[in-house]
Amino acid sequence: MDASCASWASSMSSLGDVQKTAATILCCHCGVNIEPNPANMCVACLRTQVDITEGIPKQATIYYCRGCGRYLQPPNEWLTCALESRELLQLCLSKLKGLSRLKLVDAGFVWTEPHSKRIKVKLSVHGEVLGSTVLQQVFIVEYVVAHQMCDDCHRTEAQNFWRASVQVRQKSENKKTMFYLEQLILKHKAHERTLGIKPNHGGLDFFYSTESHARKMVDFLTTVLPVKYQHSKKLMSHDIRSNIYSYKFTFSVEIVPLSKDSIVCLPKKLTQHLGNISPLCLVSRVTSSIHLMDPTSAQMAEVNGQLYWRTPFDAILNPRQLTEYIVMDIEILKENEKKSFPGQGPVSHKHIVADVWVVKASELGINENTVHTRTHLGHLLKPGDSALGYNVSDSNVNNKTFESLKTEALPDVILVKKFYPNRRKHRNWKLKHLADENIVPDTASANNDYNEFMNDLEEDVLYRQNVNIYKADHVMPVDTNDINTEDEDPDAPRITLEEMLDDLTIDDVEMGEEEPQEEEEEE
Repeated sequence: MDASCASWASSMSSLGDVQKTAATILCCHCGVNIEPNPANMCVACLRTQVDITEGIPKQATIYYCRGCGRYLQPPNEWLTCALESRELLQLCLSKLKGLSRLKLVDAGFVWTEPHSKRIKVKLSVHGEVLGSTVLQQVFIVEYVVAHQMCDDCHRTEAQNFWRASVQVRQKSENKKTMFYLEQLILKHKAHERTLGIKPNHGGLDFFYSTESHARKMVDFLTTVLPVKYQHSKKLMSHDIRSNIYSYKFTFSVEIVPLSKDSIVCLPKKLTQHLGNISPLCLVSRVTSSIHLMDPTSAQMAEVNGQLYWRTPFDAILNPRQLTEYIVMDIEILKENEKKSFPGQGPVSHKHIVADVWVVKASELGINENTVHTRTHLGHLLKPGDSALGYNVSDSNVNNKTFESLKTEALPDVILVKKFYPNRRKHRNWKLKHLADENIVPDTASANNDYNEFMNDLEEDVLYRQNVNIYKADHVMPVDTNDINTEDEDPDAPRITLEEMLDDLTIDDVEMGEEEPQEEEEEE
């Protein structure tokens, strides 16, 4: 029985060898043994005889706008694509006709010189040939980058290119709020669709190609600041036959005429609405709402845009009227004395209310008559420190609400913030700007406002959290012979390196001209 099984197994193995040998054929071109296929050719001969990429162009042209750095997506859409990015690869593949009849396996860029005006893409495709035979082939498509000006850049070069404008204005003597708005626009990139920015007296003018882009800018302004706006349009042309009208749209935006560290006098109804806060309040910040504080009790209140424009109020004292005072003595208030405040609103826990006796810095040593006042800066001031404040008793204020207040209830001096006379002159940080020109006229008062805005960013952490601060490229060396350098105040507020961003510096060279771009630092 065992012998018969062994003979049967040997016969089956020999039969299998015969069947395996019989399953191979010769290639009709080179005569190599291959497995049977509908083409009767080996893979090497099949690749030489059949080209599955026939009908797919090996060269194409894509159009690039040097003005805005975008590529044309036919018929009339322009896309922003970085070199060797996924978006650029998708754009290149969409230019190839006949690629849909094959199965795309892999696609990638082949490195070329950035200024060569050539983009090469390596493709791997699958396709069926001569029946059910599947063949894979790899080929390279070369794209020539041609220059063409987009419609937006063309309108910019032409006259009367804009179709909508946004006029931002602030009727205020101090322009710190405008400087703050400039930094908000840069941080959120709200000016990307802007065709041009023109500084004007009292504000900025933004120009756009469509009304929708201007409306987006207005929506952004209403989100970040308390503003109100008006909309108007002007007829430019009218086609009677097709009934087509061409308008120019204008949005006039007005910002609240207040800035940080201003003193306001609130109407009586508004003080009752805000928890019986004192009518004389300090503007601590102007963001999406107006942040007010009573300097004598540290009571806080917020006024949003709708409430402000329903009951508007102006600043009776602005930061240009600040006077330097020297603190002679200070006494922190006790808890039982704080309970006598008439206000019912929230109180700031970051500030400490104290009684303080001050003398004008210009009268120190001449007039020893100290002035008593109450301040919210008890956590910062100590005897001998300098503080900036308003001389309310000697100020000529033309305001009906202020005149209706009782004279005996008004403080003689309102201290606003601590003053650092020996502050560092050369900062190791900088800010960016919307345009090469200043957003306000380059005058001595405007420069002082900008320096005060820079000081506010250093002193207030909450105020600078919405501002992009960059490291300075070149910090001016400190003069060792300067006497003020030795007396520099070590307690003066500074911005730490952790809060600064690295500025992105790129030598922008057009494609095909001069040298390839060089990147120094990347954010």
